Amino acid sequence: MKYFFTSTVIAAVLSSKSCAAFTPTKPMVSPIQGTYAAKMSKQGLQLRSTVIKEADVTTEKQTTEEESSINYSFQESENIKKSYLDDGFIFGLDGSGLERPKGKVASVVVEGDSLETTPQQVGIVSATFAGHAFFSASSILNLLSQHDGDIGATALTSLSVIIASWILADFGSGVFHWSVDNYGNGKTPIMGNIIAAFQGHHSAPWTITYRGFCNNVWKLCIPFGIPTIAAINVIAGPENPMITLFFAVFCAIEIMSQELHKWSHMTKSETPFWVNTLQDLGISIGRVPHAKHHIAPYDGNYCIVSGLCNEALDKSGFFRWMEHRIYDWNGVESNAWKLDPELRARTLRGDYSLPL
Repeated sequence: MKYFFTSTVIAAVLSSKSCAAFTPTKPMVSPIQGTYAAKMSKQGLQLRSTVIKEADVTTEKQTTEEESSINYSFQESENIKKSYLDDGFIFGLDGSGLERPKGKVASVVVEGDSLETTPQQVGIVSATFAGHAFFSASSILNLLSQHDGDIGATALTSLSVIIASWILADFGSGVFHWSVDNYGNGKTPIMGNIIAAFQGHHSAPWTITYRGFCNNVWKLCIPFGIPTIAAINVIAGPENPMITLFFAVFCAIEIMSQELHKWSHMTKSETPFWVNTLQDLGISIGRVPHAKHHIAPYDGNYCIVSGLCNEALDKSGFFRWMEHRIYDWNGVESNAWKLDPELRARTLRGDYSLPL
């Protein structure tokens, strides 16, 4: 259409009365002059036809080049891979721009992340655990004072608080793991890197086994670090040392959960004997129980401290119920729903329990 319009305009200009070279006026002429004029008129028509054809070819060529440019730009935009910063990031799988590496190859998905432990990471982790140890010790001393120096009563109380904290830390690790697996992305304020790391973990789960201790757990020092426990300590006050002790242990275990998680991805020959013992006793999440989580759509077995709470949470449909409430509240679907439309349909029907 474009080159047809151009041809029409050129033809109109060439046929206009103002173009005397090709449309001469008709004065009174002699027969010789008439013959010469006819000959020139014929040549003019041929020249006009040639110009129009050349204009058509030129315009058509320009149109083809523009179309090629548009197609190239479209293809180029299609070939640009998405990153963890893009909305719609789903576990490094469909639509995320990431691919599963072949073989047991480490794959880092967070920009600027590395498998190398840095002095900064060591400093953050060391300071965090030292802070938690300080608050724990202070709480136990306060308990000892409240028990009038009775060491037995203080030890029993402290042990009870620590066990309760360990159990609830397993539950907390499940809630935390579920939330970062299913909601948010690398753009999420404060938690973006943690979310991207957890979601990207599904594309190459063995990558975690290449990380040193501080490199592996330092990100969790952000939500479960000294500021958090310090705030709890202030709110609880010195008259409630059990609360401070509970949350100091809770936060420490939540940070350690990432290391317990790492052990569940390593073979028995790769871990010390005492790690295997902790897994056999159910104190640390085992390899087989956690492997169940790494089956798409990653909708269960979220707890990664001991895994003690997994069966109850999955059988009761606790996380599906939470997803349904969130969807009713703001219309946001979990990533598990996006991977499994049938799971979404079951959840919206109120069928929350997962088959065990």
